[in-house]
Amino acid sequence: MKKLILLLFLTICSCNQNKEDQYFDDIADNDVKLSRPVEGEWLFTHKEKGQSFEQFINSRHVIPTNNSNIIYIRPIGDFNALQKKQIELVREYLEIFFQLKTKTLEKLSNDIIPSSARRIGHEDNEQFLAGYILDSVLKKEKPLNRIALMALTEVDLYPKPEWNYVFGLASYRDKIGVSSIYRLQDEVLTPTNFDLCLSRLLKTCSHEIGHMFGLYHCIEADCVMNGTISLPETDNSTIRLCSSCQRKLNSSIKYDNKKRLIELEKYFEYVKLNDATQLMKKDLEKIQ
Repeated sequence: MKKLILLLFLTICSCNQNKEDQYFDDIADNDVKLSRPVEGEWLFTHKEKGQSFEQFINSRHVIPTNNSNIIYIRPIGDFNALQKKQIELVREYLEIFFQLKTKTLEKLSNDIIPSSARRIGHEDNEQFLAGYILDSVLKKEKPLNRIALMALTEVDLYPKPEWNYVFGLASYRDKIGVSSIYRLQDEVLTPTNFDLCLSRLLKTCSHEIGHMFGLYHCIEADCVMNGTISLPETDNSTIRLCSSCQRKLNSSIKYDNKKRLIELEKYFEYVKLNDATQLMKKDLEKIQ
């Protein structure tokens, strides 16, 4: 009797595994192979080796537990109504993208950044030292059941004195990161550029938190885990996670792949990101 139960258990597990593998094989048809990089693109100057599924499985990467399963966003600064709307839309998106509860913490004032971690940049705009926010602000925060913590600022960031600026910075070991919306919003966020700037923010936050979950830069297909070196390259890159990177993420978080796709499609329809909606529809068509 015990042998029969064990056999049934193994059969069920095998069927579930085959179903999951089939999902990734099916949507792989929609992966777009990267072309040879040209000057001005990330891979032209960064010779990366990529990460196979086996390498990911054998690496040290975070896996959700009952005590570590919530993604947190920490706003820092004085945000206007449109910016606050984007932060809430980012929260909703990350909860769908990673299929984990995502919460926005209370906003912190820019006053927490001392003068020693501020400067006036080359464009005569104020900038915060990104490393200070990681080391002196985020590392000290321990919200309940935190698995990842991303700060969002409305002030520009710089990583070290010789750099003009940086979109964001993260410590993947500590599962913390900070990104600025300053450069993503074309100086001023308006109803006219809202959708484009939201797309950039969704890509940036899902990319950085993807790193926190152990994903390397993708060098095989057009993927939100591609490295980018400029806003034009970010704009031209996809918001979709390729089949290989989806397989890695799903091996850790164990979410329902079809449910995630359906929720992503509905989200993109709601925020009127039509190109992203079509990408999700194409994946859903492959698994029907």
